[in-house]
Amino acid sequence: MMTGGYDEGYTACRCFWGQEPGSYVKRLIEMQPSLAGLKVLDLGCGEGKNAIHFARRGARVTAIDISEQALKNAKDMWPAAEYDNVAWAVKDVMLFDFDDGPYDVVIMYGLFHCLQDADAVLDMVRRVQANTVKGGYNVLCAFNDRKHDLSAHAGFSPLLLQHEFYTSLYSYWELLMVSDDDLFEAHPHNNIPHFHSLTRAVARRPE
Repeated sequence: MMTGGYDEGYTACRCFWGQEPGSYVKRLIEMQPSLAGLKVLDLGCGEGKNAIHFARRGARVTAIDISEQALKNAKDMWPAAEYDNVAWAVKDVMLFDFDDGPYDVVIMYGLFHCLQDADAVLDMVRRVQANTVKGGYNVLCAFNDRKHDLSAHAGFSPLLLQHEFYTSLYSYWELLMVSDDDLFEAHPHNNIPHFHSLTRAVARRPE
């Protein structure tokens, strides 16, 4: 698994990704009457903005990232009381064994375009799906192959797969939300305006 070239940003900025959850993570949280006691797995958690928003509502979260600096930022940024319910671990997600599963929610935000190839994505999704409870949710956000400006990401060659590839992985699940949109942004460590085409989805495993 690649780091995504983000360690430079994590080192330069204590809060590289901000503190608001991803848009589809936020919408899923808003759909739930209660998160108390839910088991959540955040694969490629970065600085923990998604993990924290589940944890502060009573979910028990396992948050995994390959970047030691990202998790250091997370522990420095969020008050300790905010992550009492979060178990942080520096690990390559491809080596994660799912021993604590199954999970009510699995988050894969910004993960897939950092994997090696389509086979790695397929393997990861199959393992995630097998370790999601019936009626549970997967949340994903990934670069797709439509269009990008990578000028802010020197040396990063993301994996770019078709939007339809990602939606096909959940053809037997209920796709509650799905989109193929452009994201315009600038990262705080270099302030270079750029854009990405993103696939976002929330899928629910059939009962």
